[in-house]
Amino acid sequence: MPLIKTIAITLNSRKWGDADRIVTFYTKERGKVRAIARGARRMKSRLGASLEPLMICQLNLFEKSGDSLYRVSQVDLVEPFMPFREDLTLMTAAARMVNVVGAVTPDGDPDLQLFATLELGLRTLVTSQDPALTALLFQIRLLGLIGFRPQTEHCVACGNNGLKGEPQFSPLSGGLVCEVCAARQTFRCVPLSRGSLAFLQQALRLSPAMVDRLKAAGQVRHEVEHAIERYVTVVAGRQLPPVNFLSYPS
Repeated sequence: MPLIKTIAITLNSRKWGDADRIVTFYTKERGKVRAIARGARRMKSRLGASLEPLMICQLNLFEKSGDSLYRVSQVDLVEPFMPFREDLTLMTAAARMVNVVGAVTPDGDPDLQLFATLELGLRTLVTSQDPALTALLFQIRLLGLIGFRPQTEHCVACGNNGLKGEPQFSPLSGGLVCEVCAARQTFRCVPLSRGSLAFLQQALRLSPAMVDRLKAAGQVRHEVEHAIERYVTVVAGRQLPPVNFLSYPS
């Protein structure tokens, strides 16, 4: 069984059998992987405390031919992100970020830029004055990284540049649609005010270092959050479950 050493971000963890855990990581070397940690739930286990969600760790994994599950042999904690465990608002935003990554990325497809973006997003969240907005901006950037960048310059259905009236965002088509094409959509479109459209365009245009300067509240926040949440549902192929805080121990 080959040994793999990699830095990883823990996405989620669940009980398995009497004493084990199955943990999903996003790793630098292998992308998203699932691994079994034998005996991790035993009181004296050296693995358990380092395998909670929302942590960065150094992993040693064994890969067995023909088995989709890796085996965790060693975990060294790099960043526990303790503020997430002390603040419900931070934890909600962080959980949303890792849940979206888990939902929209395939297994075994490494992406160094995606890993760096997730790590930066979590570190930025620790000092964020608006965690929900930080999580929203992360999701917008993530969609672009995985090839689903929202189109905001023309109608994605017919290519018409002359969008008139209230902008409509089509989660099914992945961007703005004109009034004619919106009426033909089988999946309901999300109306966007001009302010919401301008915010989304800026979020897509600005660099990661600058994007956190954006502010959004009220109608703009609500509309963009709704549009991105619906779009993530389409990209993931399923509705993301609500955050279960029983899976994120303090």
